[in-house]
Amino acid sequence: MTTAATGTTWPSEVHTLSIDIGGSGLKASVLDPVGQMTTERVRIDTPYPCPPHVLVEAIARLVEPMTGAHRASVGFPGLVRQGRVIDVPSLSRREYGGPRDADLAQAWSEFDLGSAMAELLGVPTKVVNDADMQGCAVAQGKGLEFVMTLGTGVGTAVFNGGRLLPHLELSHGPFRDGDTIDIALGNAARKDIGTEKWLKRVRRAVSYFHDMLWFDHLYVGGGNAKHVSITDIGPKGQIIPNSSGIIGGVRIWELHSEDS
Repeated sequence: MTTAATGTTWPSEVHTLSIDIGGSGLKASVLDPVGQMTTERVRIDTPYPCPPHVLVEAIARLVEPMTGAHRASVGFPGLVRQGRVIDVPSLSRREYGGPRDADLAQAWSEFDLGSAMAELLGVPTKVVNDADMQGCAVAQGKGLEFVMTLGTGVGTAVFNGGRLLPHLELSHGPFRDGDTIDIALGNAARKDIGTEKWLKRVRRAVSYFHDMLWFDHLYVGGGNAKHVSITDIGPKGQIIPNSSGIIGGVRIWELHSEDS
């Protein structure tokens, strides 16, 4: 198996260590060539506060029992370019759901997570936005496909003709009353206003995104997708399992290039 994105030739039975970094939990499993888990998925709580060295140490503990992978995929809840962190809202807080901390935000800015993960794991490693990786598990290659993940915050990914487009933090656009979509639909907001009012916001956000993108298909995932029904996301929508965040770790090697 060869990936056009890297030029690397993989064995026919290539195994991928897939890691999903979330604002509330860190998850990992090893996947076979078709995305089936060959090990039980493991999970630990995301530590807070979580500067880069704390995250790396936590991932080292998480994946210690997992061996035999030829490569690794890491989904990260922020903007990453060529493995380098530009911004990560959730991990720039001293406690889960707390206010943004300037020192933590600075610690993460320009941190080369890709190199840190490759050194830790000892195999070729991709570090990408977590919504991008989740979308790779479900994208069908038909038209413009939009992924929205509902968790600690809101993640987004866009595919055109089955190709992952360069990552855009679309959820950082305005929603109302000075809040971004990321804040207005985040888990803290859902707990504060209740799920019914939060679902009204979800419906409004889906409408906003459709007006911006005119997507052909919408996939909604993340930990809070369990609160959403198909009537909330419209006829173009599909609710996808949270496990997609790990399963996308295989196809990311086919659909993602360092320009994405």
